[in-house]
Amino acid sequence: MSSLSVLPVECLLQPFPVPQRLMLGPGPSNVPARIAAAGAQPMLGHLHTETIEIMNQIKSGIQYAFQTRNRVTLAVSGPGHAAMECAIFNSLEPGESVLIAVNGIWGERAAEIAERIGAKVNTVVTSAGGYFTNEEIEQALDKYRPVVFFLTHGESSTGVVHPIDGIGDLCHKYNCLFLVDSVAALGGTPICMDEQGIDIMYTGSQKVLNAPPGTAPISFSERACQKIFNRRTKPISYFLDLSWLANYWGCDDKPVRVYHHTGPVSSFYGLRESLAILAETGLENSWKRHKEVAEYFHKGLEEMGLKLFVQDKKARLPTVTTIVAPPGYDWREITGYIMKTYNIEISGGLGPSAGMVLRVGLMGCNSSKANVDKVLEALAEALKHCHKSRV
Repeated sequence: MSSLSVLPVECLLQPFPVPQRLMLGPGPSNVPARIAAAGAQPMLGHLHTETIEIMNQIKSGIQYAFQTRNRVTLAVSGPGHAAMECAIFNSLEPGESVLIAVNGIWGERAAEIAERIGAKVNTVVTSAGGYFTNEEIEQALDKYRPVVFFLTHGESSTGVVHPIDGIGDLCHKYNCLFLVDSVAALGGTPICMDEQGIDIMYTGSQKVLNAPPGTAPISFSERACQKIFNRRTKPISYFLDLSWLANYWGCDDKPVRVYHHTGPVSSFYGLRESLAILAETGLENSWKRHKEVAEYFHKGLEEMGLKLFVQDKKARLPTVTTIVAPPGYDWREITGYIMKTYNIEISGGLGPSAGMVLRVGLMGCNSSKANVDKVLEALAEALKHCHKSRV
């Protein structure tokens, strides 16, 4: 008889049957077989010669995807949230002024993170579905004189792709670093880090890149590094301290990489493969496909009588479409019907768009007219079968 007081639970003694679903929410996306196979390759030590070579190739792939020559370019071990904290923790010190553009949930979260480390947080806020003009941004920069300006490029909660041109120049005019969250947009709509004067930018692996969640590409300009590596205080996080991460990724020109943490080696395999697919596809081809597929989807929605949440066509995020929740319906019933009947995931709103929209993600391999046709059919059937109130 066992002397253990806690015994194995029965469910763990059986395999778990993971369903195959079409992931058309705002992320994660479906993982292509090629990327899944890469992640299943044999385990290596996190500082083996071959792992370091894979990391070097990942750096090159990120530089291509970001269109940057930044020396300090790497992938944080964690989701896009980890990269957001890495960017904010390293670029800001307690008491410093930061300006956050809030046009959805990611600006809200960036403001909370900055507040938690003791920064002086100032915000400019627009309504859900809106964006800021460069004139509005310059007025705020002049008023608050921040050391960092944060902007979400692809706001997945509202479906807005924010214009980027000219903002980097404005930030540099006011001696401010330009920090961009491109988690939901990178690879699906044009952005060129160096050309557009972006000082810090990050993304996530699970969106357009179609890799499993858990690695987050990030890059820092020389201007950003000059500030970060001459801080008065150490970053609040040891794990996300850029001085350690830069060495771990071979970005600091030191002859030896010192142990910092055990990187997610299998995830590195998958990220490398996803960046290889993007390189083979070509950035411009990827941007073009996402735009064409999104426009095809938008046309189909309008023909069904559904309304798009973002009114300005130029500001519609090609990777995540927000649809005004059909009046009289419970959005939860619609998404539940589509999941149960078609095995397709779409989602409701988030943050400022909660209860107001349906969100459909068409990212990477999921961005195709065939998938658009599937989700349009599913939506049409859901509207026929779900309960509609008379109110």
